[in-house]
Amino acid sequence: MRNLDDIELHASRLGQDHLLVITGGAAHIGAASVSSQSEDGVLTQTSAVPGHKEHVLTDSLAHKAAAQLGSTVVIIMGIHYDNLDQEEIREVGRISEHLVEEYIRKQKGE
Repeated sequence: MRNLDDIELHASRLGQDHLLVITGGAAHIGAASVSSQSEDGVLTQTSAVPGHKEHVLTDSLAHKAAAQLGSTVVIIMGIHYDNLDQEEIREVGRISEHLVEEYIRKQKGE
């Protein structure tokens, strides 16, 4: 399995809201998800650049973060490595989820 250690999360607070940018390999913008509170719970809107698959991750991660933090969360992701196999793709997902969960814990003071 190739080294995926360069996947990283950069965060900015915008008042009570959170902007998370997750990149790795050849950084770019592949997808963006916005999750916010509403009367019906957390609503998420996602846009993906054609041909990119990061939306599979950003959609659920933004939703989870907004629900746990009680605020609006935007996640932008662009991760690219040539010729990943299925296990490497799953590992990208695990690393991304871990980074977001770690961020949530820090914001909640855990």
